[in-house]
Amino acid sequence: MSLQPKGLPKIPEQTAVVARAAFPKGSLAIRVRDHLAEVFADEPFADAFGVRGAPGLSPAVLSLVTVLQFAEDLTDRQAAAMAVRAIDWKYAIGAELTDTGFDASVLSRFRARLADQGLERVVFDRLLEHCKDAGLVGAGGKQRTDSTHVISAVRELNRLELAGESIRAALEALAVAAPAWLAETIDVAEFAHRYGLRVNGWTMPVSKTKRDRLALVFAQDGYTLCRAAWAADTPAWIREIEAVQILRQVLVQTYYLRTDTRGREVICKREADDEGVPPGQLRLASPYDTDARWAAKGEALYWMGYKVHLTETTCHTPAEAEAEAEAEAEAEAEAGRKAVPSPNLITDVATTDATVPDVKATATIQQRLAARGLKPAEHYLDAGYPSADLITAARAQGITMVTPVLLNHSAQARAAAGFDKSAFTIDWKTRQVRCPAGRINLNWNPVKQHGQDAIVITFSVLTCRPCPFRAQCTTSKIGRRMLTLQPREPHEALVRARAEQKTDTWRDKYALRAGIEGTINQALDVTGMRRARYRGLPKVRLQHAFSATAINIIRLDAHWSDHPLRRTRTSQLERLSYRLTA
Repeated sequence: MSLQPKGLPKIPEQTAVVARAAFPKGSLAIRVRDHLAEVFADEPFADAFGVRGAPGLSPAVLSLVTVLQFAEDLTDRQAAAMAVRAIDWKYAIGAELTDTGFDASVLSRFRARLADQGLERVVFDRLLEHCKDAGLVGAGGKQRTDSTHVISAVRELNRLELAGESIRAALEALAVAAPAWLAETIDVAEFAHRYGLRVNGWTMPVSKTKRDRLALVFAQDGYTLCRAAWAADTPAWIREIEAVQILRQVLVQTYYLRTDTRGREVICKREADDEGVPPGQLRLASPYDTDARWAAKGEALYWMGYKVHLTETTCHTPAEAEAEAEAEAEAEAEAGRKAVPSPNLITDVATTDATVPDVKATATIQQRLAARGLKPAEHYLDAGYPSADLITAARAQGITMVTPVLLNHSAQARAAAGFDKSAFTIDWKTRQVRCPAGRINLNWNPVKQHGQDAIVITFSVLTCRPCPFRAQCTTSKIGRRMLTLQPREPHEALVRARAEQKTDTWRDKYALRAGIEGTINQALDVTGMRRARYRGLPKVRLQHAFSATAINIIRLDAHWSDHPLRRTRTSQLERLSYRLTA
């Protein structure tokens, strides 16, 4: 299949006449075509198509159909049907009224091409660039970020089910790819009896003894299959089958081999960290989606899948919102028309596996925003307690991070009666630290801790032991105080942030971050973002990129039609309070 760049076809005259008659006030699809036709082009998708062969359907048309599909939360079959029977969709994609459309599988193959070539963000980025040129988004101002969990498209498995289902998946793949080899390797009838149906926890033995015995049977079958696949006389392509490689990885993560006192090989199940149980970010959760991971948030939320981070523009404090509303009212009165505020638009969407902490995604988000020329002056986020290094790096880019930092949880700080780090005076130039009793440190040692620069401050035993404040300062058996500090700039940034977040002004300001939850809720209601439609991180990223694009066009449509989204309701008492304090 080849690509012959044409872009969106010209709208047939008869289609335009019928669409305008059927929708005299327009529709989302019609307004998207009228305002955003240049966003949907063929050229950016050239890498996903060949240069020889029969011409395929226009990527511009397919990407527009995909955006509209997500905006209305449709399946592939429903979207393909809409391209045939919906007049406004025919207008949007420039189709004749008699056009019979395309098969639903075309959309699936199109998404696969984009995911394989890393082009899942093309439409999202082009729409943002268009909005930037139109003055609807830009650098500076305020942006806010939050994340939500995404449940994978595969069923949840416990470790015993995972082992059995991984064997079943490998057997199914081998039965198709190498049936003759498989028949020579195993007793097909016996394995078919055990793995013919999917491995289901509801049909497994109830007693622990029988379940442990079944786990051993799974292990023996799995090792038999893998040893045969990696035998010297086995064709190399058999062990290159993805399901076979996944089985091998599951066996390594679930079992280990040891030799007993008689020299016999024994298969043991990994049960504890000291037996080499892999951490959550490496542990497979399903043989059908190797990117999905188990994760927890708080004490009540557990899920298997992914996490999506959304960033949106324009957030105001109640006072700023009131001032803007008054300014818009004045502008409306002067111009004699209704003033429509700029829409809040999603400027970044990031999808990670479920184990990635929010704080790990923050730096990447800020870098992408800066690369697009959309760097915020203030970035509001619930980043899971960012490090001082991250706060400092953001400040170096001209970004103020408005987010809670981890408070001092040392024994002295928790007791609220001892001397925590804030009670010590630090002279960075002379490398001296003065304690509350006026004593100077003995040593100043720059070190590496967990791959990060740190400074270990040690006071002398001779000065600490006789000190009358020792009980308030340290509980060390040695009888001396030690401090661990970050380098100067991160340390001072952390001290400032901790002091600032204790004020009512900061708390009122940080309350703005909660507004992003409305965007997440809209994404869930409109596009079903919290449930993965597809398997694998690349395709889930594609889903979220198109979901974010769909939310943006819905908000742009509200802006074009002079029906802006409702602002957060402000009570009359809050309005009066603002006027009296302004």
